[in-house]
Amino acid sequence: MRPTTPAIRLTILAASIIAALPGHAADAPPADDALLAGAVVISGQRASLARAIAAQEKADHIVSVVSSDDIGGLPDKNAAEALARLPGVAVQRDQGEGRYVTVRGLGPDLNAVTINGALVPSPEAGRRAVALDVLPAGLIRTLEVSKTLTPDQDANSLGGTVEVKTLSAFDLPGTQLAISAGASHDDNTGKTSPSAGLLWARRFMDGKLGVAGGLSGEKRKFGSDNVETGGAWSDDGLEGFELRDYLPVRERYAAALNVDYRPAAGSSYALRTFASRFSDDEVRDRLTVGNVKNDALADGVTDTARVERRLRQRKYTQEIRSLVASTEQQWDAWQLHVEAAASRADEDTPESINDARFRGTANFAGIGYTNGERPHLLAPASVYDPASFALNGITLQQRDSNDREKHARFDLTRKFDVADWQAAIKGGMKASRRDKDNDTNQWAYNSSKASSGNYWGAGATSLAGFTGGQELDYPLGRIGTAIDAATVRARVANLPRAGARLAAESALDDYAMHEDIDAFYLQATLARGPWSLLAGARAEHTRFAASGKQVAEDDITDRHSKQSYTNWLPTLQGRYELDAHTSVRAAWTNAVVRANFSQLAPGISQDSATEATIGNPDLAPLRAHNLDLGIERILGTDGTVSAYVFHKAIRDFTYATNLAGSGAWAGYTTATSYANGDKASVRGIELAWHQPLRMLPAPFNGLLVGVNGAFTDAKADIDSFDGTARRGRQIRMPGQSDRVMNLMVGYERGPMSARLALNYKSPYLLELGEDVLDASQDRIVDAQKQLDLSLAWQLTKRVQLTFEAANLNDEKYYVYQGTKERNVQYEQYGRTYKIGLKASLF
Repeated sequence: MRPTTPAIRLTILAASIIAALPGHAADAPPADDALLAGAVVISGQRASLARAIAAQEKADHIVSVVSSDDIGGLPDKNAAEALARLPGVAVQRDQGEGRYVTVRGLGPDLNAVTINGALVPSPEAGRRAVALDVLPAGLIRTLEVSKTLTPDQDANSLGGTVEVKTLSAFDLPGTQLAISAGASHDDNTGKTSPSAGLLWARRFMDGKLGVAGGLSGEKRKFGSDNVETGGAWSDDGLEGFELRDYLPVRERYAAALNVDYRPAAGSSYALRTFASRFSDDEVRDRLTVGNVKNDALADGVTDTARVERRLRQRKYTQEIRSLVASTEQQWDAWQLHVEAAASRADEDTPESINDARFRGTANFAGIGYTNGERPHLLAPASVYDPASFALNGITLQQRDSNDREKHARFDLTRKFDVADWQAAIKGGMKASRRDKDNDTNQWAYNSSKASSGNYWGAGATSLAGFTGGQELDYPLGRIGTAIDAATVRARVANLPRAGARLAAESALDDYAMHEDIDAFYLQATLARGPWSLLAGARAEHTRFAASGKQVAEDDITDRHSKQSYTNWLPTLQGRYELDAHTSVRAAWTNAVVRANFSQLAPGISQDSATEATIGNPDLAPLRAHNLDLGIERILGTDGTVSAYVFHKAIRDFTYATNLAGSGAWAGYTTATSYANGDKASVRGIELAWHQPLRMLPAPFNGLLVGVNGAFTDAKADIDSFDGTARRGRQIRMPGQSDRVMNLMVGYERGPMSARLALNYKSPYLLELGEDVLDASQDRIVDAQKQLDLSLAWQLTKRVQLTFEAANLNDEKYYVYQGTKERNVQYEQYGRTYKIGLKASLF
């Protein structure tokens, strides 16, 4: 029998746990034999808990782990939704799907994401945040969230660093080939969508060469219904609102191929590749109300107002690619790690219908609304007649953004003994180069004159000529007949683009940025008996350069900016084992997070002699001093209870502000830009408990329970010009929920496994209003709770049938302005059901 690696021993432990459960016969094969046979018996919720606990316990820093079994054990479509099950982690959703994650109350742009050790750049033009819905859950081996950083890690995360690890052949004891297929049903639209996956791993050359690969694909058709005001409230009146019907089609395809070569003990080489492609093809049909005769509408009172029918149809594609080559070499007490990596993220939006606008041929009388939280349209029958509307304009947009990162790193470790202490010194360096650029083009057709450069073409202009007569299925009221995107495109397909190009809008968002970081670090670890200590420091030198455009009326000029700075980041972390099952951890760490690219973009738009919008490439990076203290206790082999308190003192927090009245903008009434705040702070407590209840009498001894929560308080100081002087106020940090909680109840007995999970997060600040000093204009996302269910039945040792239900409670997404009676956005998605089959062929 081959020697067992640590990964195999850990899996053997998990298999032993499951073998002891009710419903597993005493004559089941021994754990080691079962593993070598690749038996499905080693999977399960309890085994997953054991893996995660072991990974968290052996780490030098504070880390939370989700294993592949956890990812498959809940209806999580992507990495973001899987991470939302961890303490202190919350998910921000888009169209009902998890997209971004916040960690310990800090927004997604303040966290970092890596795949197999390589930083994942962002495909979105202006952000650092990585939309984790581009990473399908099926290809992920583990997800780890590092909540404290060691000097050998990049310091570019404040909430946490999310590490995505894909499958290696050395994670398994033998050959594996597994396939899965499923179909999901969207309750909102009644549409059914397919998904499939394949995983394969095998070792060659007497076990020295391992190859693992996977494919994953999903096409999801669904819909959502929305009504929003965008914050158009004036005193107690509403200046306008929109009814929106969304019909998106999302596709995810991903592939991973990992090669490992271990020719001898202490020598290994690895090649990690990952590619993901995500596309979102969306049709948004809407009815808008505005230009109210008496400025604003009161609830239940009608007035004369402008009504428009508008269409947006666009498809964007995001791709993420990652390649990591590394080697580990060990000689006696020395260990060398060398790594080179390249990652790329792109977002491509071909020519889309940014807005096709059909305006009422005359303003409509009898327009109003009821219910400020979910405005319901009051309107005469003529509003729903396409003949009442005529073409007002067609705007097209094309965008291409690229984010490329490459790095090389060198780490050297020396282990030795100091008296009765086990010690190690580790040092290294890393050079990373990042390039971010964006190119946008816009065209507008808003004239019926053939001599005009923005002529929209010959033909009828009535909305009746652009609809197919099919009424939109909109449960929040009535919009009217659907606008046909193909007819709109055909109208301008053969028209010249040159005269219709919007030069200022096309130039303002064009930029190129270069961010070079050179890092050096040194750290030492000491261990003796119950003590484990880590101390060290990291230095990061950053060079930043940006190029963009300044637009003043019809004058477009280049604008350039450069800056460089060095950050010193000391660390001290320790762990003390009170007994064999209980440990106390403490950490003092430092982090530096650069501003978002949209904030650093050097573009300036001088809209008039007194109004301007200004990017700020001179923004200082956000710096933070972090303190963590916690206690963990292992309950048996697959249970745990923990409590952590943390505090983050933040300097140079970035926020939107008004520079009017100061410096070069002294004569302006509005000069919107970004500035560094004085200070901000985040403090809180994390609590978690997970445990199988084997002590209960049968059949209740198959129950598993898990509860975790994070309670945080985050504040930041901002200021702005109020027309006469600069004033300040204290705000909640955007994206921060005071309370984030997860509750899970599971059951495993014999061939059946079930899990019911509730995810909750309290309200949080989405963004500041136009007047950042006015708290009543703050946009707040209301509390959200989502209930999900998963069921699995082991048909045979190698075949499993699954059923999943997401959003069983039909949770809504609601944003309000100041008070809950003032809608900013209300959106509903319905439930999703999925049935699938998983098979391990060998």
